[in-house]
Amino acid sequence: MAYRETDKMRQRKAEARQNILKCTAQCVAENGFQSARITTIAKLAGVATGTIYRHFESREELFAEIFRLATQREVNKVAEALAIEGNAVERLNNALQHFARRALKGPTQAWALIAEPVDPKVEEERLLYRKAYANLFEEIIQEGIAEGSIPDQDARITSTCLVGAISESLVGPLSPAQTASLPTTKTDQDALINTIVRYCVRGLTGTRS
Repeated sequence: MAYRETDKMRQRKAEARQNILKCTAQCVAENGFQSARITTIAKLAGVATGTIYRHFESREELFAEIFRLATQREVNKVAEALAIEGNAVERLNNALQHFARRALKGPTQAWALIAEPVDPKVEEERLLYRKAYANLFEEIIQEGIAEGSIPDQDARITSTCLVGAISESLVGPLSPAQTASLPTTKTDQDALINTIVRYCVRGLTGTRS
């Protein structure tokens, strides 16, 4: 008789896989991808290292899955921030503020998702992540052009400029998050965020407000 997996066994496997993903995400959020070791993840998850490889073919596949899950949450948060009432500039301002605050709240994870050197499989996911942000920004810029709150421009190019500007200023090698000058108080963080967002909005609208 051929072996047939029971519903209970499938559920146990699914729960084990989710536990591995949860523990991996915790390791990455705390120390980044390069410092996340399979042995550490296995210990945290309470399983043998071989168990991890029964669920994921390789370390790279596991990390790529973690990247997909984490970045989808971040993209969804930005999409929610763009869905408020107001004109395109106000909505984009809110989304950029939201992105910046989440990056400063979890600087290690932000670095891991945006700038940390990673395996090619994860880098492929990172490109999709950046494109997802650019697509959201491009759409809102086009809406702003149509309603008159944003001057006519190439929305696709401008959207990629926004992604680059806010990412580099928050988690790039020159950003405060990568130096001893990381702002720790709410006042300092607000000042940093407002400076970055103001720069982005001014570049987009051509205004000094």
